[in-house]
Amino acid sequence: MSIRFPIILLGATALSACATVDDLAQNVANELTTQEVGTASLNFANGQPAGTARLLSNGDQLSVAVTVNGMEAGPTGFHLHTTGACRAPDFTSAGGHLNPYDRTHGTQSPGGSHLGDLPNLQVNASGSATATVDVSDNPTSALEEIFDTDGTAVVVHAGADDYRSDPAGDAGSRIACGVLRASS
Repeated sequence: MSIRFPIILLGATALSACATVDDLAQNVANELTTQEVGTASLNFANGQPAGTARLLSNGDQLSVAVTVNGMEAGPTGFHLHTTGACRAPDFTSAGGHLNPYDRTHGTQSPGGSHLGDLPNLQVNASGSATATVDVSDNPTSALEEIFDTDGTAVVVHAGADDYRSDPAGDAGSRIACGVLRASS
């Protein structure tokens, strides 16, 4: 019996290692096919850095990877806004949510959602959050809208998006902003 136990344990360990190797191989394959197509440096109204956003394309999927810091803990809305301008103090220069298909706001709205609607960031007790979220399953069309003549901004709000109030999710004031620039 003492001989079987180590063999069974060794076999289980080998099987879990195979799953880990398979997962690792898939992650590496995804990273090799993921291309950074845009970036934004986010700043608070006082000009201090608030984080970064990276626009990533992976085949038929477009995502935004965002990292923020210096925020209040809790859920906070962030969105793609229609104009690539971030003039302090209120960042209203960024316009409304990016909505080229004239839809209502929010994933819980029957007519939603805007191209610029994104899930809330979950800011931890130290004031930071990191997330990667899908933006569109049609990267070509979305990229044309994001990098149109007036550009697109990434905006972080003071409060949580409720995912249904039209036109902006009742997420409160704009506390950080950055303009997406196409990667070379």
